[in-house]
Amino acid sequence: LHHLENVHIASDRNLQDVRFPVQYVIRPQSTAHHDYRGYAGTVAGGVLKPGDEVIVLPSGLKSTIAAIDTADGEIDEAYAPMAVTVRLTDDIDVSRGDMICRPHNQPRVSQDIEAMVCWLSEEPLRDRGMYAIKHTTRSARCQVRGLDYRIDVNTLHRDETADSLSLNEIGRVTLRATLPLFADEYRRNRTTGSFLLIDESTGATVGAGMIL
Repeated sequence: LHHLENVHIASDRNLQDVRFPVQYVIRPQSTAHHDYRGYAGTVAGGVLKPGDEVIVLPSGLKSTIAAIDTADGEIDEAYAPMAVTVRLTDDIDVSRGDMICRPHNQPRVSQDIEAMVCWLSEEPLRDRGMYAIKHTTRSARCQVRGLDYRIDVNTLHRDETADSLSLNEIGRVTLRATLPLFADEYRRNRTTGSFLLIDESTGATVGAGMIL
């Protein structure tokens, strides 16, 4: 109890690596805001300020933050886990699922993911099975390319002969996504380092993953 009540948790938030997954593009197209173009989402890491140079993934286009808006008006800075709208100085193509970050501090961009997965379904994980994957605001499909091992939760030993994961079992898997994902290690950023696996036929969440 003493450890639980006093354990340090402030460093769970990554304030170094700027990560802003775009959730929605705001274009009012009204008379009062005829040229407004903002990118709404929740800051997943780092600190954003007007004047900061940023890059948009996957396009690689660079721009500068013009302003940061909230429901209460403009603010001087935004940090995780604030929900804000970012405006850029350049009119570039940005859409849902894109990632705004710093040019010299970018997440890993790859279709191949190695992760620890906790299986949440009574239907076992299928090797070579296809699932929908939800990572930050980006959605894609993925295939299980291999189950490296299953962890015995009682002894923490690795069972490298395992060929499936059942309900509540944990294992290391290799996935191949149909779209590149903008990911960090889970231990560095819990938002960009996690994902959900979804059964496409039922829409049920079947797995939760932590990217290695």
